[in-house]
Amino acid sequence: MLRNFKYKFRTWKKNLTPNNTAPKAGDESDKQVLSKNLSVNLDLVRKKLGNSMDLIIREFNLGNTRAALVCLDGLVDKEIADTHILQPMLIHARMAEPTPVKGKNELWKFIKDNNLSAIDYKEVYTLDEVLNKIISGFTALLIDGLAAALVINTVGFEARDVKEPETEAVVRGPREGFTERLQVNTALLRRKIKSPDLRLERMTLGRVTKTDICIAYVQGIANDKIVDELKKRLQRIEIDAVLESGYIEAFIEDAPFSMFATVGNTEKPDIAAAKMLEGRVAVLVDGSPMTLTIPYLFIETIQVSEDYYSRWLSGTMMRWFRILSITLTTQLPALYVATVSFNAEVLPTILLITIAASREGVPLPAAVEMLFLGIIFEILREAGIRQPRPVGQAVSIIGALVIGEAAINAGLVSAPAVMVTVLTGIASFTIPAQSITYIFIRLLLLALAATTGFFGLILGIIIVLIHMASLRSFGVPYLSPLAPANFGDWKDFLFRAPLWTMFSRPSVIGWQNRKRTGAFGMPRPPKDEEKKPAGEGERE
Repeated sequence: MLRNFKYKFRTWKKNLTPNNTAPKAGDESDKQVLSKNLSVNLDLVRKKLGNSMDLIIREFNLGNTRAALVCLDGLVDKEIADTHILQPMLIHARMAEPTPVKGKNELWKFIKDNNLSAIDYKEVYTLDEVLNKIISGFTALLIDGLAAALVINTVGFEARDVKEPETEAVVRGPREGFTERLQVNTALLRRKIKSPDLRLERMTLGRVTKTDICIAYVQGIANDKIVDELKKRLQRIEIDAVLESGYIEAFIEDAPFSMFATVGNTEKPDIAAAKMLEGRVAVLVDGSPMTLTIPYLFIETIQVSEDYYSRWLSGTMMRWFRILSITLTTQLPALYVATVSFNAEVLPTILLITIAASREGVPLPAAVEMLFLGIIFEILREAGIRQPRPVGQAVSIIGALVIGEAAINAGLVSAPAVMVTVLTGIASFTIPAQSITYIFIRLLLLALAATTGFFGLILGIIIVLIHMASLRSFGVPYLSPLAPANFGDWKDFLFRAPLWTMFSRPSVIGWQNRKRTGAFGMPRPPKDEEKKPAGEGERE
């Protein structure tokens, strides 16, 4: 009897229906399928969306069949919905009317093939898919008697126009920047890279926000291992909301506790396209104009798009100025403190007497003096950024002048310290992408210089360089081509060599397809017969 009971129990368990078992998360079984009853489907949509005020449900007769269009006001282009969906159906309603010969399935096929004039549409069968499309700006077509829906692309919400980004202004170069719409951003990339090898792969992140992101790369140039690694890191992200690309950056960067960023960002399509053509991968996020680029190396800090649009001599000179600016903004305060407090003998006698006279009566030590002025400068800069533009400029300029002059007259700080702070701040403006990073380095070097002078300053520089050399961005050395040394890539490091000499991509990034231009791409001078002025041959 016991054996017979076990056999019946196993048979009963084997024949269990999916509705009697707890569905696994992510299974298709936990998705509610649409009903054949139109009223039931509409009630489910109203219930899921909480009968929201922006919910639009337009019911109409399609011959003898009841149908409805469902969308959200403000997310759809009503002209597209009226002209390309509703109007064709109402005009051809009698042609679409089901007959004993033409059943519901034939009606569905007739509508898709003859009534819809929209380009982008998809057939879905679950309530979750319908809701996800509706809240993304699509319009859903539901028909009584069919357990399916057509979701048509009618996205038409208001968005910012394509304008020049304020964070990456240029004198020579394109003036367009990314916007908050993902479709516009991918189109801007398509305009720059008109190649069938450009790959744009869509993903959705955020359990609540359902944010669309796009992975963009050029097949055959980008390293497949980097692309695969990026996809793995993105798929591991479990978060409720992705409101900006910074959310994703925090999850995919290699060194989250480092002061240096290992994921780049840009707001300009030409910069993103240039990096992708070197072998990098871009991540575009719907709702954010900032595009992430990986891998990100230190040399990108001193590279500006305008370097490649101007002549190579001017590009090289400006790159040296940026390197000098990095040195000044990170080391100048520490160098001043080390010199004044410990190693005054390195200064010329006249300069030493001038600094000593200016510091006469100043109650603060040199290190505290520089720390105080640095904090004031950063507060003024932050106030200028957060205020409206006209007010912000006035706060930054007038505040710096008034506070600096008042502090000197009150004898709290010395004039050389104010001068050093101003030079440090101005130098940081040339490298806005890493300005926060340089503040941490500046404080570290200042603390070491205040304790042991030049020895602490040099020790701090060595510590920073060792840390930078240990960093990787998706497996690529952060200091490449400096460490490890790769002299073949130095044409675009300390120098901006002529474009016709950079016939290969960076070896550590675009190693799959390194050839960028001809090996002998130098422009040749015209031949004698080509030197004739225009129209001379016609006159003869």
